Amino acid sequence: MALVDHLGITVADVARGRAQFHPVLTALGYELGTEEEGGISWHHGDDTEIIIFAPLEESTGPHVHGRVGWQHLAFSIDSPEEVDRLHAVAVGAGWTVVREPKLFPRFNERYYASFVEDDNGIRLEFIYNPPRES
Repeated sequence: MALVDHLGITVADVARGRAQFHPVLTALGYELGTEEEGGISWHHGDDTEIIIFAPLEESTGPHVHGRVGWQHLAFSIDSPEEVDRLHAVAVGAGWTVVREPKLFPRFNERYYASFVEDDNGIRLEFIYNPPRES
């Protein structure tokens, strides 16, 4: 089975990216990996490594959700309370609230999530979506 080995994200400012990503990723259990001028990585055991990179050229501005490119990255979380906690960590690190933590019955009656976005338009979702009871 093919799994995602790593995810690379280009941000306009690596220092600002670190300030926003580090608190969220460490709250998710990731550990800081390498930290160099051109980028920073976090790892979580054998799970997908997440890396932020400096841009190779001048950026035209942040990504706009809904345009071609990045949609969002969703992290599966163990409880609604943990979704709330991670949402608060992200907001405290400067992420913008897109959608407050709540149930999203349009997906299913168990789908509890929040959505946040960083300065670059990178969107994360924290989701608690337990299996349907049989």
